[in-house]
Amino acid sequence: MLRDGFCNLRSMMNVRFLGTGTSQGVPVIACDCEVCTSADQRDVRLRSSIFINNEDTHFVIDTGPDFRAQMLNNHIQQLDAIVYTHEHKDHIAGMDDIRAFNFKQRKDMEVYASPQVQVALQREFHYVFADYKYPGIPEVNLNTIGSDPFMVGSFEVVPIEVMHYKMPVNAYRVHDFTYITDAKTIAPEEIEKIRGSKTIVVNALRKEEHISHFNLAQAIEFLKAMNPERGLLTHISHLMGKHQVVSNDLPAGIEIAYDGLLLELN
Repeated sequence: MLRDGFCNLRSMMNVRFLGTGTSQGVPVIACDCEVCTSADQRDVRLRSSIFINNEDTHFVIDTGPDFRAQMLNNHIQQLDAIVYTHEHKDHIAGMDDIRAFNFKQRKDMEVYASPQVQVALQREFHYVFADYKYPGIPEVNLNTIGSDPFMVGSFEVVPIEVMHYKMPVNAYRVHDFTYITDAKTIAPEEIEKIRGSKTIVVNALRKEEHISHFNLAQAIEFLKAMNPERGLLTHISHLMGKHQVVSNDLPAGIEIAYDGLLLELN
């Protein structure tokens, strides 16, 4: 094993959950509910993001406001690329902190994003894309995502369009692993891209109905229909309930992800 805990086998793909929370994270500021005051570390959730790597390629999906803490918490020493799902602030706000990797690796960061996400990045981080750049700002190379698969280092990544109310969001399939965040509906043709995945991660915001996210029942129904070997829930709010209590009632093969969880996938 490598020092940071990721397996040193070219055939192995590792997925680390950097954050499993919703846009406010858990605990929520100024909230004293039983989840936000829980002593169970699994009830502490940074904004949703994952880190995928094998021996020669290391990338994250999304850089939320907690990106810096997530890199430090997980001792991540190398980052080759960022792949974005959509332009909401809880998924892009941490991009400025990639500077540390620019300095260490002495190269631009490869950024993969749809045209609408690129518009948001250029607006929110205008200084990164200015004609005259201040010294020390992040250095990025933008790569445009469409509907076709694309390569991130040695990984083929398949975009899957899901709808976050009326906003298109990219989910992604990498080999037999599919990661879905901020989904409320998925068109039949996009579901076919997911079918056959051995591991599926999907958002489940809370137990009650929500306008732009799967709730718990909808996420479970979706996973049962897809029938992966392992289904995991992410993008969890404090309104879901405590990790252990909710876990006790989940069907076999479905579990709640938590910050720091590592999947070692062949």
